[in-house]
Amino acid sequence: MTSNFSHALDELSARYRALRKSARLALVITGALLLLSMIAFALKPAPMTDLAEGHHSRSADLYSLWDQGNVVILMRHVERCDHSTNPCLAQPDGITVKGQRVADRMGQALHQLGLTQADIYNSPLRRTEQTSSFVFNRAATAQDWLINCRGSMLDNVLKHKQDHHNLILVTHSECVSALEKSLNVPSPVSLDYGASLILSVNPDDHSTRVLGFIDARDWAKVVARRP
Repeated sequence: MTSNFSHALDELSARYRALRKSARLALVITGALLLLSMIAFALKPAPMTDLAEGHHSRSADLYSLWDQGNVVILMRHVERCDHSTNPCLAQPDGITVKGQRVADRMGQALHQLGLTQADIYNSPLRRTEQTSSFVFNRAATAQDWLINCRGSMLDNVLKHKQDHHNLILVTHSECVSALEKSLNVPSPVSLDYGASLILSVNPDDHSTRVLGFIDARDWAKVVARRP
């Protein structure tokens, strides 16, 4: 009986040691996973700056850069008719009535910002032509490279950017993505209809920097914060 008791006690002790070992291993694994998660979070690129939030537009020096003519705006066209259930403005390959209203409001804000030293281009497609017409109250110059933009977007932007003249390009989401890829943007943004990617170009060496983005509805807010 004593032998059986000792055997049971030894077995219980062995199980206890195994459980302690398993618990220590689980603790080590949990700690390692937590550390890896913290490292991954620390290394994750910060999201692109929303220039309409807080004081981001001032921190990015947007207004001074605009006054100096050192800004490039890549504006995605407003809501397209053939991808929406909203009423079309006219032709099905153009924009919607809702898109027109958005473009009108954007135009009011951008005219307050000042367009006298801005060169404006759009792609040849109807939805960008209409967007440009309602935002800027005039037809802009159509450029094929604003629709056929893969691999050449940055080169064409710099080719058309005149020193001390802002450049506004009414284009498409894939062209914005192509430019972000050329600039190795760590956290690319997927622009909604009418939203804009904002860049600065140094007139001395033509180095290009992403300042952030502005959603279509936020232009009035950004302009109102101008010093």
